[in-house]
Amino acid sequence: MHSGTPLSLSVQRVLIAAFFLLLGVPTVRAADPEIFPLSQVKPGMKGEALTIFAGDQVEKFDLVVIGVMPNFLAPKESIILVQLEGPKVEHTGVVAGMSGSPVYIDGKLAGALSLKLGLFAKEPLAGVTPIENMLSLPKGQPRPIRTENTPDDTLAENTAAWPRAGAKFELPQEWAARSGLGGGNFMTPIESPLVFSGFSGAAIRQYASAFAGFGMMAAQGGTAAARPDDRDIKPGDMVSAVLMEGDLSLDASCTVTTIVDGRVYVCGHPLFGFGSVAMPMARGRVLTTLSSELESTKIVNAGGTIGSISQDRVTAVVGSLGAAPKLIPIDMTVATPDGDQHLSFRMMSNPKITPLLMGLAALNGLVQNAVYGEGTTLHLSGGIEIAGHSTVNLENYFAPTDSFIPDGSSVAGAVENVFQRIFANPYETADIQRVSLRMEALPERRQTTIEGAWLDKTEAGPGDTVNVKVQMRPYRGSPVIRDVRITIPAQATRGTSMQILASDSMTLNRLNFVSGSQTRLQSLEQMISVLNRERRNNRLYVTLLDPSPTMVVQDKVMPNVPASQINLLDQRGGPASSLVVRESAAGEWSVPLDQIVQGSTTITIQIK
Repeated sequence: MHSGTPLSLSVQRVLIAAFFLLLGVPTVRAADPEIFPLSQVKPGMKGEALTIFAGDQVEKFDLVVIGVMPNFLAPKESIILVQLEGPKVEHTGVVAGMSGSPVYIDGKLAGALSLKLGLFAKEPLAGVTPIENMLSLPKGQPRPIRTENTPDDTLAENTAAWPRAGAKFELPQEWAARSGLGGGNFMTPIESPLVFSGFSGAAIRQYASAFAGFGMMAAQGGTAAARPDDRDIKPGDMVSAVLMEGDLSLDASCTVTTIVDGRVYVCGHPLFGFGSVAMPMARGRVLTTLSSELESTKIVNAGGTIGSISQDRVTAVVGSLGAAPKLIPIDMTVATPDGDQHLSFRMMSNPKITPLLMGLAALNGLVQNAVYGEGTTLHLSGGIEIAGHSTVNLENYFAPTDSFIPDGSSVAGAVENVFQRIFANPYETADIQRVSLRMEALPERRQTTIEGAWLDKTEAGPGDTVNVKVQMRPYRGSPVIRDVRITIPAQATRGTSMQILASDSMTLNRLNFVSGSQTRLQSLEQMISVLNRERRNNRLYVTLLDPSPTMVVQDKVMPNVPASQINLLDQRGGPASSLVVRESAAGEWSVPLDQIVQGSTTITIQIK
């Protein structure tokens, strides 16, 4: 008895350890699905499909094959045309979120629903992506995001352009007749529900068209609490691609077609067509299905994260159960006289969509605040931390607009622009570690316009100091005069004249001697330096312009280059990091104001 006790305890420990180990291991399918080859699909064949209309119950509905349309989407991209049967699908038609629903013929997997009949048609006709095309996608982990535009030849067949929302594939007359339809009918991609949680309707409306271009149907929704069975997915269940999570969440959902060797195949078409990606994959929980003459759709909440999506290609989206990829943490504060609102969330890192998501989040942070109102001046500050580099500083002011768009759109556009430039840099992939944003709504319209300028004297010698007086008129206020003291360069040529420009930041940024230099950088760090030095909207700038040509090397103006060298480079062309400009800045001064500056004016001074 005594010797048996330790053995019993050991067995118990092993069983307990095995139990907890199993809790963390995703469900593994014992066998691959049996495939029904495309070559054997014939008109009149009966089949069935799996999907969820509400809750977690996967339901079957019948279908009949009308025929195979070869090369319908592209070369070697055939579609199986089917008619869905049964009371539910005849009521709803093909539903947004149904893409990926597995289609079986004789109990064997034939493909996934991916296309539907055009708008305002509840005729339950659908296109099916053959399963062979889905399973032919590349295997393995996603490679790093490519910053250059060189195509990946080894994956060219799977990265062909997929039709976006609004794309029409007209049914040939023969197929329309087989389907009992008249002429002029077309097929379109089944849309994927794009569920916004924590977003206002105003912010969604501003960006809905951008997401619609990717075949997404924007809808407000929520999130579902993680459950122990989230990873126990099967064909017909739903999963969600996580674009954002936290206080703000954004998810795109599709139906699971099959699971092979731990790889989860969904959608039957791309979400964005990005190719290799790194997006968290979450369980999708269907609340209900809404029937509509325009577009029936599933209402889907994202549940617990269950793995990652690594491929987003023409015939399928592919993921795997397990760990999720890293997301960019975002800390956002919206400050008003009545208090601050803090938001914390995370978003995916992708050159195409992350800038869009950042603009959306910034706009939403403003318009969603309970005390936000139009007509206020907005102050943006914060930083973007990039691994191995200096922080990108965000600092600017924005005036309200009389246009019929939210005033916060200018802030959103500025944030979006900075992220686009960081991701589009041709030097290296930017590994963004963290982002902090602070947006402050300041009372009233703080805006002033430059009306004119003059000098306290019309002539000056090299090295002299000159006082420039600039008259400015605040919005609905009385004119004020600002004094800016500038110094004539010691190397200025006597007997000539120079131009003095009093302006806002936008006017100065448009001048060639500024914009030209920014196209000849050599590294991401240099680009960050340029971003941090960019002029701000709340400053009055006075610039002394030299009419003689000069050179810009990388991001620096070279003021004393011999004319002979400039002429030679102008004729033969210089290195890629250099630029010859016709007019240069001999000096630049600025005055910070508590208002946003608009306008410009020019005066002339004689060098004696």
